[in-house]
Amino acid sequence: MHIHILGICGTFMGGIAAIARAAGFKVTGCDANVYPPMSTQLEALGIELITGYTPEQVDLKPDLFVIGNVVSRGNPLMEEILNRGLPYTSGPQWVGEHILGRKHVLAVAGTHGKTSTSSMLAWILEDAGKNPGFLIGGMPENFGVSARNTDSPLFVIEADEYDTAFFDKRSKFLHYRPTTAVLNNLEFDHADIFPDIGAIETQFHHLVRTVPGKGLIVVNGREESLKRVLARGGWSAIEHFGLSSGWEPSAADAEGAFDVLCDSAVQGRVHWDLMGEHNRMNAVAAIAAARHAGVAPARAVEALARFKNVKRRMEVRGHAGGVTVYDDFAHHPTAIATTIAGLRAKVGGARILAVLEPRSNTMKLGTMKTALPVSLGGADLVFGYGAREGKDALGWNLAEALAPLGKKAGAYEELDTLVGAIKAAAKPGDHVLVMSNGGFGGVHRKLLDALA
Repeated sequence: MHIHILGICGTFMGGIAAIARAAGFKVTGCDANVYPPMSTQLEALGIELITGYTPEQVDLKPDLFVIGNVVSRGNPLMEEILNRGLPYTSGPQWVGEHILGRKHVLAVAGTHGKTSTSSMLAWILEDAGKNPGFLIGGMPENFGVSARNTDSPLFVIEADEYDTAFFDKRSKFLHYRPTTAVLNNLEFDHADIFPDIGAIETQFHHLVRTVPGKGLIVVNGREESLKRVLARGGWSAIEHFGLSSGWEPSAADAEGAFDVLCDSAVQGRVHWDLMGEHNRMNAVAAIAAARHAGVAPARAVEALARFKNVKRRMEVRGHAGGVTVYDDFAHHPTAIATTIAGLRAKVGGARILAVLEPRSNTMKLGTMKTALPVSLGGADLVFGYGAREGKDALGWNLAEALAPLGKKAGAYEELDTLVGAIKAAAKPGDHVLVMSNGGFGGVHRKLLDALA
């Protein structure tokens, strides 16, 4: 079977391409911009890539077009597909129907921590010899790839609540039908498609409805929103984390080690170098889910000692002039706050210079702008970047939003000016934390070059 993927260079769709190729499908694809690293990875798999969405691509005559979320009406290739009545489906639906099938699917959902928790879970299963397949919206460093298909009955998938495609407004995760579902947390996000948190809770309950009676829901017991979701009804076993009557992490010591408790009984002690309570919560959720797939908690604890985290999750990009530069994906106020808190736990009293590009659709709409000062409050200096023009331009005044932080915060509209300001302020021993869900114009390398 030949599939042609529209939007193939995104992390999710590129992962689908890799999985499909490994499963024996002929795969081709196109995207508006075809560039490394995804283009290099896909071409190494023998996947033909086309730049742009030209209507002539229908002449490839695939058996099925697989449509990414970036594609909308007006896309010239999509319009040609529709006009000719050619078969098409969404990426999540294709994965659900052709790959997940009768597998034991372990799906990780939540506003925050999906990628990290999915990566931890996949690694625990791998380290225990389970050889799981996985599809993750990031690059777990233990694997070096974001997706793979195996002959194992286990498959870990990052379960996103964002809508599926322009023709399917259900959340992506409704196509996965998990046996084990992790509900990490639930906050308001994706203001471009959800009017309020209640709408997101409805989608999460739709996910709960798909978990079979023999399945397990691992849920953050601290989240009032998830309590409301479960109050709508459930048909599966439930295990909580974050509570003493369930799975719970202890406080971490100075080296980041912590105990894993289940119903107040110690299951083992995790020794790793990740910081922050959010990572400890992710870990106990992964351990609980792994137990449902046959991995004893003590074995899972041991595996996490060898966990190497995910790229763009507090990733050190380099050192220059005595300054350390980090890259992190944080873009929601809660994620920003927990990321800064995690770095603070690591560096103590050293200065943290937070550099933020509010780039997500929710951020660009200004829905979360009033929460930024509080979320950035743990940093010593704050540098905000909001481009005036282009697709990532903000529709609101960043300087006004950061004004409550006073003199420790500034807003910049030009990347070079931003880099110059950070260079002027940085001192040896500082930690520069760059946060964005995009490439941020290569600012990490620009900063390292300037500081050197």
